[in-house]
Amino acid sequence: MKHLRLQWLLACFVPLLCPVPLRAQSTLTAFLPEVDSYFRLHSNFRLVLQAKGYMEDGDLDHAQVGPSLQFNVRPFEKLKKITLFELDDVKCTPFVMTVGYRYLPSSVQAATQRFQPMAMFHIPLPGRMLLTDRSRADLDWTNGAFNWTYRNRITAERRLHIRSYHPDPYIAGEFSYQSQYSKWSATRLLGGCLLPLSRHTQLDAYYQHVNNTGVRPNRQVNAVGTIVNFYFPPYKG
Repeated sequence: MKHLRLQWLLACFVPLLCPVPLRAQSTLTAFLPEVDSYFRLHSNFRLVLQAKGYMEDGDLDHAQVGPSLQFNVRPFEKLKKITLFELDDVKCTPFVMTVGYRYLPSSVQAATQRFQPMAMFHIPLPGRMLLTDRSRADLDWTNGAFNWTYRNRITAERRLHIRSYHPDPYIAGEFSYQSQYSKWSATRLLGGCLLPLSRHTQLDAYYQHVNNTGVRPNRQVNAVGTIVNFYFPPYKG
């Protein structure tokens, strides 16, 4: 029965990853390289450093760099069982709050200063699946102008057991409300896999399809992304 539930959930999500053709649209391809480093400072909080790029046709259009502080509650026993082989140690906690700052230099427009609060809920599902509900706000200042974006992302994942190796395939959907358009204007559909490389390093390889209806014609982006995650345990001197 657990395998049937898993197959049913995946069957519901997989069609969302197929882009729907539109009559009036512009389509682009992109590559999203990223490196994230996580430093566990205390059992209830850690420091995150992020460097991320956005490339179209081989050119780096813009990037974002900056730190975040993550605050997590105590682990939940059922989540600990599901995330037994997980390198990201906040996935076993039911709630995580993050406050961050990002600087976004760009080759095509003025640089952006961003304040980024975020909240995540981790929910255990049947079949040892993990559901993550992430709400994020991007509060942007560019040349004195202020805009904000609210993003809600739902991710479903399940850690596999292939002998001593434990990859983690996932699917996700994200929906964004942008103040400059006063509507829900962007949809992101993702599918990828978390691939452990060592005890403290993990590669996240994914495909992302974005449909932005805030501009005319609709702007669609098909992107491949790679995230290298480094997890540093508390220093013991």
